[in-house]
Amino acid sequence: MNMKIGVAVALLFASAGAYAQSSVTLFGLLDEGLNFTSNAGGKKAYQLTSVDLVTSRWGLKGTEDLGGGLHAIFDLESGFNIESGKAAYDGRLFGYQSYVGLQSDTLGTLTFGRQFDSITDVIGLMTANGNWGGWLFSHPFDNDNTDATFHASNAVKFTSNDYAGVSGTALYGFSNQAGGFAQNRVFSAGLKYTYSTLSVGAVYENLSAPGSNSGGAIASGDAGFVAANQKTYGLAASYGIGAATFGAVYTRVNIERPTSSAYLGELGLSDAALKFDNFELNVKYDIAPDFFVGGMYTYTRAHLDQNGGRASLHWNQAGLMAEYLLSKRTALYTQFVYQKLSGGTTGTVFDTAYITGSADVSSNSHQMVARVGISHSF
Repeated sequence: MNMKIGVAVALLFASAGAYAQSSVTLFGLLDEGLNFTSNAGGKKAYQLTSVDLVTSRWGLKGTEDLGGGLHAIFDLESGFNIESGKAAYDGRLFGYQSYVGLQSDTLGTLTFGRQFDSITDVIGLMTANGNWGGWLFSHPFDNDNTDATFHASNAVKFTSNDYAGVSGTALYGFSNQAGGFAQNRVFSAGLKYTYSTLSVGAVYENLSAPGSNSGGAIASGDAGFVAANQKTYGLAASYGIGAATFGAVYTRVNIERPTSSAYLGELGLSDAALKFDNFELNVKYDIAPDFFVGGMYTYTRAHLDQNGGRASLHWNQAGLMAEYLLSKRTALYTQFVYQKLSGGTTGTVFDTAYITGSADVSSNSHQMVARVGISHSF
């Protein structure tokens, strides 16, 4: 009997020791606010929306120390809309992120599952929308995914540690199609250099038939554009001077034979090619530790080639934001975004203004969205 008790005590202490080297955290982010859209199909619109500043979500993340500087990690995050209680990301339980992997103190992190691409990880953080501004500050239709309209499923990702300020990341998302290895797969890679308050990043991404099926890397119902192919090239830089942080971003997006958009629906295009060039300047200024203001200007030029003809579109968009922290976890904020479109003579749904996240497409060449909101983290 005494031997049995001794064994039980030893096992109890061994279990406690193993538990002490592991951790699981429950966390969440909540965002809700009131939006006013100046022109949504020719009418004014007032709406409660819950994902404009951050994606409302709850999650579980954990780590286990495996010894020798190696750790097992996981992250499960479920997005939802506060005003309706509905799941986001086409009803996926863990649509925001769901991955498991290994993290090395000397090499980097290798993860498997549904994850952010290299664009979001590297240059998205230097845009206004991917850093402090949120969805309304996105480039038109989030054509370059700097606001993570789509996430990569079936993905393997490696992110290196920082070596003398240089770090890299690469992701490959499998099509998961028997006999269709190249049907709806994704490859992206990024490189970043950081020195003091300066950060510079570059990315490349290639989507093969995004949105063409439900089981691929960029699933239908999750794609920014359903198309034959989409390639993105991007450069970005940010620099801090005192209380101010400045950002500059350029992205080039080439889309072959787009058929529909997550924001516009069916495009009505036939064997077309669509090219976007996005130029963004942004600044964030910390007036006090609990209060900041930010501003953004984006110029986007698009070329639409269809049936041997070419048309050009030009978007000018500006945004302002102010946020005040009531505590470390709760903030009040207000936002204002204005967009002006010119060259809308393509005869397509692109011919009227549309701010990503607004109530609907405008009936003319301009649109304004104003928002007051509250965010909370736990």
